[in-house]
Amino acid sequence: MNRSNVVEMDWSKMTTGQRIKHLEIEGYVLIPDLLSPQQIVAIRSELDRLPTTPTDYSENQRGHSNVQWSDSPQAIDVIALPAMIDFLTALFGDEIICTSCVYALSRPGHPGIAIHTDSQPYGSAIFGLQASAPRLVRVLYYLDDLTPERAPLKVIPHSHLSFHSDSNPYKRYLSHPEEMMVTCQAGSAAIINQSVFHGNYPNRSQEDRHMLAIAYRPAWAGPISDVPDWDAEKVAKLPPHVRQYFKSLNTRKIDYNVGNRPANMATQAPGINPSRWDV
Repeated sequence: MNRSNVVEMDWSKMTTGQRIKHLEIEGYVLIPDLLSPQQIVAIRSELDRLPTTPTDYSENQRGHSNVQWSDSPQAIDVIALPAMIDFLTALFGDEIICTSCVYALSRPGHPGIAIHTDSQPYGSAIFGLQASAPRLVRVLYYLDDLTPERAPLKVIPHSHLSFHSDSNPYKRYLSHPEEMMVTCQAGSAAIINQSVFHGNYPNRSQEDRHMLAIAYRPAWAGPISDVPDWDAEKVAKLPPHVRQYFKSLNTRKIDYNVGNRPANMATQAPGINPSRWDV
């Protein structure tokens, strides 16, 4: 393991604008201290009760999808965590739609997740058509300290900006000479652009690594075609403050017939200001 590529940064001192800039340019950002020690204990206790399924490449990488339908109130509450919702509101400038909530368990012996993207512009067998949404972020809440030995995040900064064929989002890599390692304390969250190449390192420790991964997108950025929607009866049972983020997965705000010079065009758009990072 190459320790020279460990990211060294004081994430706690970033402003909202600086966090948005890091996410948009580097492809990821980390926000520390979002969950208290008490919340972490409660959430881990709930998630440890859930049945997990191994991946096709390792018994030691396991998961449970659709945590929002389980009896896990503390974990479900994280979907509407105010500090994260505030950041996503500033980032998107739009209604927020939650597209998934997954528990991931990396046991000792986990070989590491291959470097990949979560963006599949035409859909895929792994992610379905939901991955065709043009804008989406995944929020990775770490419920254990992320050390170099304990399956830390792996990311190739700026890779989402490349036009080269090596950046084809359907490609996967075992490793990369310019990959970076992101470590953090429990209770932190890494936010990744769906198009950045990322993965994680092996779990060489003797302890499990627990993570809650929640995906969000702006309301306008729907998939290219309709996808199976949420079960309305299950959505109705969610707490109201969480339910608001489970609007239809097929929500789109686009104008397919937009003209070259439509009437009443705006003359301001703060969300694309070059100065938006200075906030």
